[in-house]
Amino acid sequence: MRLGRVGVWTFALDAQPAGRVREVAAEVEELGYGAIWHGEAFGRDSMGQAWLVLSATRRLVSVSGIANILFRDPINMAASERTLGEAFPGRYMLGLGGHRVDDTVHDWAGYPMPAKGKAVTTMRSYLDSMDAVPNHGVAPDPAPRRVLAALGPKMLELAGERTWGAHPYFVPVEHTERARAIMGSQAFLGVEQAVVLDSDVARAREVATRHVAGYVEAAPHHQANLRRLGFGDEDLVGGPSRRLVDAIVAYGDVDALRKRVMLHLEAGADHVCLQVVTEDPRALPLAEWRELAGLV
Repeated sequence: MRLGRVGVWTFALDAQPAGRVREVAAEVEELGYGAIWHGEAFGRDSMGQAWLVLSATRRLVSVSGIANILFRDPINMAASERTLGEAFPGRYMLGLGGHRVDDTVHDWAGYPMPAKGKAVTTMRSYLDSMDAVPNHGVAPDPAPRRVLAALGPKMLELAGERTWGAHPYFVPVEHTERARAIMGSQAFLGVEQAVVLDSDVARAREVATRHVAGYVEAAPHHQANLRRLGFGDEDLVGGPSRRLVDAIVAYGDVDALRKRVMLHLEAGADHVCLQVVTEDPRALPLAEWRELAGLV
């Protein structure tokens, strides 16, 4: 699987019609990026998004980063993975994550979301169930690779033990170094890095601060991970600190962003996927992807 050193990570494809997604994917491939990583929330289905990307390209890898286990049972996930793997050999990678870490059944408009309990135990059982699903169709060759949205030590260990590796999201370079030490030298480590490409540093920092604040306020698992890395109340309470913003987001000109990519690679990352953050989260950052293609 040839992801190269640099790819793009985006939610922005969700806001584009299918035809535009195909056009953009083809251009991203021509720009030299190795992969498109697409998140999943309340936009397009992750597997459908992958199909659009892969059908418009020849070598680009499409990565579900991540497909939410809270939304799908293991039978559905395994069947979708096999379908994409067989149709596009060696070009689809399944990232798994999205578990809610508590003992509450989450309700969405009257529908009980099934995943609950301890995150690592749930993910291990989910992988076991996926592996046990029989295949009455055409087997993909090679088998698609999997990664886990791993942040904590135990989930990183599971990623190294049961999958190709890990896809940490919203992490500083220090986490990359720790993840490599935990998983060992053979596991794949594909790190998301948020970037703001703007030579006006003050303006770029404002965009970066809003991005970090959104995750700190709404994502307890990211707060827990940051505390493990040494960030405290002074960084997390009442708005993110400058120290935290600078650790999570690289901002400035292309050279500033290049330095951050190199730091992740030197810390042990195999691949860095760049999430371009702009004033409008739904806007397609095609101009920035073109400018950053030199990093490839």
